[in-house]
Amino acid sequence: MKIHALVAALAAVLLAPDSRAQSSDAALTLGRVDAHQHTEGQLTAHQVLTSVDVLGADQIEDKNVSHSWELLGQMPGIQLTETRQGAESGKVSFRAFNGEGYLNAIKTLIDGVPSNVNSGNQRFIDMLFPLEISFIEVVRGTNDPRYGLHNIGGNVNFGTRQGGTYTDGRFGYGSYNTRDAQLAIGRENNGFAQNYFIGTQASEGYRDHDSSRKYAIGGKWFYGSLDDGIRIGLTARAYHHEADEPGFMTAEELRTDRRGSQLRNANDGDDRDMRQIGVHMDLKLADTLFLGSKLYYNRYEDDRRVTFSDLPTGNAPRQRRVWDETQTGMLTTLTWQPGATLTLEGGVNVEHQDNGYIRERFSYAEPTDFSATPARVQNNDRHTFDNYGAYVQAIYQPIDALKIVPAYRVDRFDGDTRLPGGITGPLQRYGTIEQPKLSVVYAFTDSTNVYANWGRTFQVLTGSTAPAYLTPGQGAMNPSTNTGMELGMKFSPFAGSQARIAVWQQDAANEVSNMPATGTTVTLGKTRRRGVDAQISAQVGEKWTVWASHAYQEARIERDGRDASLSLEGREVAATPRYISNIGVDYQATDTLQIGLQGRAQGDYYLEERNVAGKYGGFAVLDLSARYDITPRWSVDVQMKNATDRQYAYAWYDSFFWEQPQPMFSPAAGRSLHLAFNMKL
Repeated sequence: MKIHALVAALAAVLLAPDSRAQSSDAALTLGRVDAHQHTEGQLTAHQVLTSVDVLGADQIEDKNVSHSWELLGQMPGIQLTETRQGAESGKVSFRAFNGEGYLNAIKTLIDGVPSNVNSGNQRFIDMLFPLEISFIEVVRGTNDPRYGLHNIGGNVNFGTRQGGTYTDGRFGYGSYNTRDAQLAIGRENNGFAQNYFIGTQASEGYRDHDSSRKYAIGGKWFYGSLDDGIRIGLTARAYHHEADEPGFMTAEELRTDRRGSQLRNANDGDDRDMRQIGVHMDLKLADTLFLGSKLYYNRYEDDRRVTFSDLPTGNAPRQRRVWDETQTGMLTTLTWQPGATLTLEGGVNVEHQDNGYIRERFSYAEPTDFSATPARVQNNDRHTFDNYGAYVQAIYQPIDALKIVPAYRVDRFDGDTRLPGGITGPLQRYGTIEQPKLSVVYAFTDSTNVYANWGRTFQVLTGSTAPAYLTPGQGAMNPSTNTGMELGMKFSPFAGSQARIAVWQQDAANEVSNMPATGTTVTLGKTRRRGVDAQISAQVGEKWTVWASHAYQEARIERDGRDASLSLEGREVAATPRYISNIGVDYQATDTLQIGLQGRAQGDYYLEERNVAGKYGGFAVLDLSARYDITPRWSVDVQMKNATDRQYAYAWYDSFFWEQPQPMFSPAAGRSLHLAFNMKL
């Protein structure tokens, strides 16, 4: 990495003559962000002064995706882990954390409401459809004090439409008999805003035994304004998904019939229900004092049937996994702006989880008979998991060109588990987890600034059994602390453009690879992640919009304390590609016709920590699109995904369910075509 060259370039700018303008933030925005977001009085992510990217509604609402997490593939440095197993479809990650499920390092929020399941997985995102989303905001790094749990490498907030008056619809049909219908309605009058959404999608899927049917409904009701001193609101959404699972394939099965599904998987599938309710209140206590509070309720129910191999004995690879999770919580912030040079904010959060997990294993059958009596019940657990957090941060601006943002956060955890046979145990006793943070941004002009940040985050174990809980025989474990730093520059290389380049590093102590669904835990020890992020977006003339990004990254195990025969020191962390790139072009050919191109690529990665099973997972795909405005209110668009028909597949290393460990694959769809009609009334 050319870190020294970047530091030299930044130093050269520091020594150059400057025009000290108002300090700007380090955020980059692609597309249009709805103005009806009502964040007055509270500090926004733009003021956190880390690497922040925002994707606007016009880059979201007309995209054909199976799940809304796929939308983040347009954003810089985002790794998509596309497992493509029915409802268990995949997830997003960044900053050299992977999406395999062993370390879920990305905090996920919907309208500011925490939306990770207990393990940290991002399944609540599936409740959202593109037409309902107003923006997606990604905050990278370790210096955001607003969140603790799961906020290891950063956070993603999906903002849905709030306020406004509109009736928007989208109705589409595409390859693999994919049908899609979305309707969004907004009404705002006399201080009362109502927003409603209903969406459905069904598809037969790219592979055999790959059908999917899902439904979502949501509503938002807000009354008042901070100009009048108070704004209160209610948000509610519900989601149901039924999907088959085509199963993972061996290399030979992939080569023989990549669109097939094996007999062993013929009864695999998933039924998933999710609900979320939020109560929002904002108070203007004085001209310079604002209180914001959110109460929320999350419900997650999932019944998954999955078969991992043809093995008739041994590890019983035929499983039914049932999750039953309830989260209730509160987030409250108090923001004080005593003068032009200082803003203070403090916040507290409380979350209580009451979770159940059942895992049944079934005897050999082709296909697996999930209606039979299980051969054994491996898990029938009930556990509580409580998080209490608090933070303070300040924005100090002694001169127009300089902002200094110190922050400090603490978190505590509590809980108990109850296992079969009367076994109980408390959650690991982590004590108070302290997280100091500091950010600085200096503006040379109104379009150029440099920034630096340093911060600490943490990983705690989740799941219902040891090592997360101190059941008999389990020793105490400390939380894994992550210390990160970043140095970057945001600038405008030419009129109509915005760009950012940053170098970053994040060190973890005592990192643990932990997958609660399988009871698998591996202590990695000390790890180091580092990388360079570069990105640019530009409006070129009146007709062209272009954007591009390239992220180089690596994640290595620095020290693990094992003897030489078992040591993983120097190895790369599994499933972490060295680079992630994207490029996009929009061309406004006429007043009514827009043509678009988008490309994504990522490198190969090792499948396991010893780095001996080879590299897989790399790809480069190209999507094409065109939209024609029939009238100002009606339009039609056509999208060709994977236009070059590139054959690639998600890969993971199965060292558990087969007689011989081997890579297993889930192939990506080939070239597909989608047609949709849009209305804006």
